[in-house]
Amino acid sequence: MQRSLAPERLAALVGRLDAAPAYRALCQALQELIGDGRIPIDTRLPSERTVADALGVSRNTVTRAYAELAAAGFATARQGAGTFAAVPVARRRAHDHTLGASKFADDAIDLTRAAGSATPGTAAAYARALAALPAYLSGDGYLPSGLPALQARIAATYTRRGLPTTPGQIVVTAGALSALAIVARTLSRPGDRIAVDTPVYPNAMGALTLGGARLVAVPMGDPLGDAGWDLDGLEATLRQARPRLAYVIADFHNPTGLLMDAAQRARYATALAATNTLAIVDETLQATGLSNTPMPAPFATFARDAISIGSASKLCWGGLRVGWIRAQQPLVERLVAARVQLDLGGSLFDQLVAVELLDDGPMLAARREQVRRQRDALAHALRIHLPDWRFRLPTGGLSLWLRLPHGSATALAAALERDDVHLAPGPAFAVDGGFDRWLRMPYAKPEAQLLDAVQRMAHHWTALPHARARGQRTASAPPLIA
Repeated sequence: MQRSLAPERLAALVGRLDAAPAYRALCQALQELIGDGRIPIDTRLPSERTVADALGVSRNTVTRAYAELAAAGFATARQGAGTFAAVPVARRRAHDHTLGASKFADDAIDLTRAAGSATPGTAAAYARALAALPAYLSGDGYLPSGLPALQARIAATYTRRGLPTTPGQIVVTAGALSALAIVARTLSRPGDRIAVDTPVYPNAMGALTLGGARLVAVPMGDPLGDAGWDLDGLEATLRQARPRLAYVIADFHNPTGLLMDAAQRARYATALAATNTLAIVDETLQATGLSNTPMPAPFATFARDAISIGSASKLCWGGLRVGWIRAQQPLVERLVAARVQLDLGGSLFDQLVAVELLDDGPMLAARREQVRRQRDALAHALRIHLPDWRFRLPTGGLSLWLRLPHGSATALAAALERDDVHLAPGPAFAVDGGFDRWLRMPYAKPEAQLLDAVQRMAHHWTALPHARARGQRTASAPPLIA
């Protein structure tokens, strides 16, 4: 599929060209849009004449802007085909430990994973589960759909959230990533297209393409702006690509932390229905809300055929490998049939533990309070030590999505690795490249570790060549978005 960008859409993304000269302002705007992934790599840019008309500038302005864009490595001109978005060769690779089994030093600060230690009370939940285990030992232990008691509790949480659900609509899996792989294996075939927001959780990209499907990037809006999701761009992408499936993170999007409101969910669902695209909704972080504001209704209340995925790992403990799928009843049988080709069911013992933890309201509330303190401590440290970095303080989730004022997040992450601080730079979350001005920083670690990490980051940031040349701005700079 050849992706193209309409001139009116480009003009909307670029906005007003207030700086002079105009060609340089246009080049810089396009470079930022490509670098941030809002214009995906290999997208054909509109012709110079149509862009000039859409922006109200001379054609010579656009010609010079395209030439500078290509000279900087952010575009390629193909004879007879047009000009296409690109990224410089040096930025096409990024460090990403989230997909591997990297071993770090014992005193290293590993912030590649948005996960922390077990919630206090987890050991007691394991003890109660162990006491309940003997009642199940006379059976064979194979539960391809899940432990009935756990299915019932998960179904009840959906019903309480406004989405009536029966236990038979739930398939318990060995974590949310396993759930995603099962859904992709069941519903996609080699060559199928799956629409995916970009940036996006990198492990999800791998799970979605296990069956040979191809990802279609749906660029999000400015993560620091008010909208979050670029629904105009989504609708255009769906019309062009006609994907079979769409992977959606509406609740505390990973990595941006954005929460999709009810109006956005309704419009998103309408766009999917118009192209007969089935939504896979990742609700892994839904339970990590950190404010008292009521959550929007589940995405599946707007798209009734949507498949929802959840997990006990993010709020409870990463070592508890329990996730689930919620689907319409006719699809459940297909999902279970596909699942038994991969495994015959999740750990019965882990499911007994999950029953105990999901029933422990006070323990989960204490966990949220702990995460809230860690989020606020990280935000405060960034304001003090890196005042010109920008971010939006999320109302849930487990990480901040940080924008560097200039320079390369990949280069910074590489420098930090030498100081035993490990972070995933923006390109690790990109479907089609870009985001090298962004960095994901989880706040699921202890406050002392987060402060230590920020101080080391500030040290390396000021030592990088671009920082020395341009100089760090002081705390009198415009405040961070929070």
